[in-house]
Amino acid sequence: MPARDLPLLIDAARMAGRVATSFAGKTAARWDKPGDAGPVTEADLAVNDLLLTNLRQARPDYGWLSEETEDNTDRLTQDRVFIVDPIDGTRSFVEGSSTWAHAIAVADQGVITAAVVYLPLRNKLYSASLGGGAFLNGAPIRATAQTDLGKSTVLAAKPALHGGFWRGGATPGFTRNYRPSLAYRLALVAQGRFDAMLTLRRSWEWDIAAGALIVAEAGGVCSDQTGLPLRFNNADPRLNGVVAGGAPSQIALIDALA
Repeated sequence: MPARDLPLLIDAARMAGRVATSFAGKTAARWDKPGDAGPVTEADLAVNDLLLTNLRQARPDYGWLSEETEDNTDRLTQDRVFIVDPIDGTRSFVEGSSTWAHAIAVADQGVITAAVVYLPLRNKLYSASLGGGAFLNGAPIRATAQTDLGKSTVLAAKPALHGGFWRGGATPGFTRNYRPSLAYRLALVAQGRFDAMLTLRRSWEWDIAAGALIVAEAGGVCSDQTGLPLRFNNADPRLNGVVAGGAPSQIALIDALA
């Protein structure tokens, strides 16, 4: 099944890229979601409509969970579910930056089996299927094996450095970097560009699902902030933070968290 779904996701991601890039980021109509949930643009909705139509038409028995579709309980009755972020990094899209991505995944009974993270303006298409390895533009990728957390490069937002999150009240001596898209951060870890990433806030499944499989298939490890495995298509589609990386760095970060 993963092998059958992955080409569908790749084709859908490329179509999404063509739709999104037909909008000019800085001039696309935008507004703020209720409850301080961040911005949304006409491009987000156009991509969501495209993916909803094409993916559900191809797999009518799959459920649907997307940032830009009102959620309901129907997906909880279906074994397989599409988990989609039409544009991950909408603020970057609005600013005219290139660091935004389409993130598309399939979950089968809570386990991600096929995934794509696509950055059309950077010509980067990350893909993975369960048991089939991880790839960037068709070439295999591998997470790092860095064993010294003090020498690790970690993708994280500044709030994650607060001493209260860490044993002893101080952040380990890793080097912090940042990218605005969570899906892209996970993909960069899978690629071996960085040793690990973490986010310690509640995180939506659509931000994480695709990248989590790509990390795992690249030989890395991805868990919540307590070290527990991630499960998807939950009634509340939020995860208890995410820590991902090459196995040594990921384990060291989990151990260092308070």
